[in-house]
Amino acid sequence: MKLPGQEEFEVSSACENVPTGELDSGPGSGPSPDGPSDTDRGELGVPKDPLLFIQLNELLGWPQALEWRETGRWVLFEEKLEVGAGRWSVPHVPTLALPSLQKLRSLLAEGLVLLDCPAQSLLELVEQVTRVESLSPELRGQLQALLLQRPQHLIQPTGTRPCQGSAHPREASHSEEAPLKEQRQNPLRQKLPPGAEAGIVLAGELGFLAQPLGAFVRLRDPVVLGPLTEVPLPSRFFCLLLGPSTLGKGYHEMGRAVAILLSDPQFQWSVRRASDLQDLLAALDAFLEEVTVLPPGRWDPTARIAPPKCLPSQHKRLLSQRREVQGSSAQHGALAEDRYGHWPQAPIPELQRTGRLFGGLVQDVRRKASWYPSDFLDALHPQCFSAVLYIYLATVTNAITFGGLLGEATNGAQGVLESFLGTAVAGAAFCLMAGQPLTILSSTGPVLVFERLLFSFSRDYSLDYLPFRLWVGIWVATFCLALVATEASVLVRYFTRFTEEGFCALISLIFIYDAVGKMLSLTSAYPIQSPGYPAYGCFCQYPDLGGNESQWTKTEPKDRDDISSMDLGLVNASLLPPPECARRGGQPRGPSCHTVPDIAFFSLLLFLTSFLLATALKHVKASRFFPSVVRKVLGDFSSVLAMLLGCGLDSFLGLATPKLTVPSEFKPTLPGRGWLVSPFGANPWWLSVAAALPALLLSILIFMDQQITAVILNRAEYKLRKGAGFHLDLFCVAMLMLLTSVLGLPWYVSATVISLAHMDSLRRESRACALGEPRSFLGIREQRLTGLVVFILTGTSIFLAPVLKFIPMPVLYGIFLYMGVAAISSIQFTKRVQLLLMPAKHQPDLLLLRHVPLSRVHLFTAIQLACLGLLWIIKSTPAAIIFPLMLLGLVGVRKALERVFSPQELLWLDELMPEKERSIPEKGLEPEYSLSGDSEDSELMYQPRAPEINISVN
Repeated sequence: MKLPGQEEFEVSSACENVPTGELDSGPGSGPSPDGPSDTDRGELGVPKDPLLFIQLNELLGWPQALEWRETGRWVLFEEKLEVGAGRWSVPHVPTLALPSLQKLRSLLAEGLVLLDCPAQSLLELVEQVTRVESLSPELRGQLQALLLQRPQHLIQPTGTRPCQGSAHPREASHSEEAPLKEQRQNPLRQKLPPGAEAGIVLAGELGFLAQPLGAFVRLRDPVVLGPLTEVPLPSRFFCLLLGPSTLGKGYHEMGRAVAILLSDPQFQWSVRRASDLQDLLAALDAFLEEVTVLPPGRWDPTARIAPPKCLPSQHKRLLSQRREVQGSSAQHGALAEDRYGHWPQAPIPELQRTGRLFGGLVQDVRRKASWYPSDFLDALHPQCFSAVLYIYLATVTNAITFGGLLGEATNGAQGVLESFLGTAVAGAAFCLMAGQPLTILSSTGPVLVFERLLFSFSRDYSLDYLPFRLWVGIWVATFCLALVATEASVLVRYFTRFTEEGFCALISLIFIYDAVGKMLSLTSAYPIQSPGYPAYGCFCQYPDLGGNESQWTKTEPKDRDDISSMDLGLVNASLLPPPECARRGGQPRGPSCHTVPDIAFFSLLLFLTSFLLATALKHVKASRFFPSVVRKVLGDFSSVLAMLLGCGLDSFLGLATPKLTVPSEFKPTLPGRGWLVSPFGANPWWLSVAAALPALLLSILIFMDQQITAVILNRAEYKLRKGAGFHLDLFCVAMLMLLTSVLGLPWYVSATVISLAHMDSLRRESRACALGEPRSFLGIREQRLTGLVVFILTGTSIFLAPVLKFIPMPVLYGIFLYMGVAAISSIQFTKRVQLLLMPAKHQPDLLLLRHVPLSRVHLFTAIQLACLGLLWIIKSTPAAIIFPLMLLGLVGVRKALERVFSPQELLWLDELMPEKERSIPEKGLEPEYSLSGDSEDSELMYQPRAPEINISVN
């Protein structure tokens, strides 16, 4: 029998025996710091295997023109060839009928299995596979010619039409170079990391075979098998499944079964180390034991399951394999490690006491000094340029917002100019000297609240604010230095989520309350107008009773609006609606007589527009609209875009809305003061000593705000290589508190949200990832240059004062409201409060609800609400200045909760404190809460934490 295309494919040694290194030298390959990160295997001591690309070539066209056509491909997920559309499907989780796995097992048990096959070319491999007694010499020759026939691939370079369509395939080229050239042009090659290998599955119906033919081959040395695969990868596995015609898609499904098996990391790990047929079948049986069966009639088999956002950990499955590799001695150790749901982690060295005065600071300096040159060299990357632009806009927006609010809180003692100058000076100095230069210093909500309280206290008791503030800053710097000397930063280990959520919720509610309160104050200054109410800016002029039009008289009582009439050059005028003015025989004068603006209404419109727009743009990032690059830009710059659009709307309408107050020249906002604050001013000398009391409270606030942010930024999931510097960072903040107090500039601490955004803009991810799999997170590009450049640019923005004065205050209030709502929405506390209002049947399937009774969850939430209410009451009374001390009291409340809740409940609702964490392995967990069983929930405890914003303090 003459097979079509039998002579078109003669294996070329030049094509098949290309060295692997030469094939991997194209774009996107080669060693790179952005390569794929280690998986759980590396953590467990199990050798890491190369990534395996699996391809299914199916035999079609019997009995007319036989041809091989690629119909499926796998890495972790499956892609099917959509014949009608001429494209590949989206990656999806493969589903498989159980009988196909059972038939495959029977076929492999009776077929040919070659492990460590020495074949060096496709021709040698085909010859060894067809050496079966059931084949006659004639059938063997026909089968060999069929297996050497070139398959049809759907290769579609980016932005072009397919190179080979499935419906009308292009005539195959007889050139030896053509297959390799087409393979090199495949964009899929850029998605696969260096060192990846291939697995080939050939399946189909062949009428001249009397009985099924099955073969499974593992090559001793991976070999490039010419154009057999669509990507020029060295092949490690080869599987052949052929047989006579059957009903249904028997061989197609068996081919998919082999591909799905090879795409499973655990089966692949086992089959790479199998020594005989029994090991292969044992691996298949182990796979069958873990298969989840979906009952028929309860789901749509044609539906495609989307890949999960986070792949399940292979932790427990790897443990079993590790025991097989290392024996029973290792088994005992693995069980001891795994019993409590996580691997024992060494304590953070930066949070260990040295027992020496300033010992922690000295260690931080020594640790960071060795990295100092690389902190600048590592910034020589294009990614840092985009990070500078992004963080600069965020920093400028933050400086404008807090500068305007600080100006109102201090009645002009500080303003936008001081905010820009202080941000530039303090931020640049911190980036040069700090232990964690990725931190962005900024004005924060807690410090703004304290500034407002301090100014109110000074005003109520007739004190000179800036000199009083200077002594507070001096004492704060002194107290912070004492904390550095005594290594008090190690206490941040006791800041659990309970404390962080209480801190965040209070500040967020203050932001929301202040933003709404400022808008309500605008309605009192510019009342919402109703028909017949006098229009702002419209005045009525009319002659005296004698009819002498050259002499104007005033008949209305003089009020505030009459004074405004002088700005229009009207001598005798009163505020009247235009109809009333005409009835009295007068003449309406003024710019707003015919178009009556409602300042309060339009201010409210700008307020809601900026808030809703910033919220909507932030959510665009997670939507399905627009390309990913556009979504990222809209989401990252949501507050900036909302502010710009709000300003544009205000300018278009030409309204007299209240604007941001900025100085017209480079001098302090408060008239009559210099850049250096006088130590005493009009205050008595003893106030310099009395300032120690509010300074003590502010020191607690600074310590908590700075160190909570530092803990979040230095979490292990961010994979920082250069370590933290808790003591050094606090020392720098103390010195900058002293400097900004002397200059009368705002106080600065670490800003959580902007700092996390800075780190997110410097993420290092693998360039190659499996189809349907998100890119691997490799860490953060740690350096000092981006922050330094951002603050230098912020300093030059001082000269933007003539532009900043056009920013409407309602727009800033809207951004302020957005910051508060975004912060309080990001914490678990908010989700648990929502549970209080939900019937049990409508509650989401939260993991903590599977392990903690609902009544205990509500009790924990009620305690948090009570603490938050108490903090709010204290803040609203004359004793508000002690609220930082109350925040510190949250740590004590959390400690007392250990008498109310069990360690297992606190493990799910909050976090364990250091002492309790160490005592659990001695006491043991209760069986119903044990994390080491076979429960499906215990698998979630091994999930690798992806870097994310868990709390927004600002």
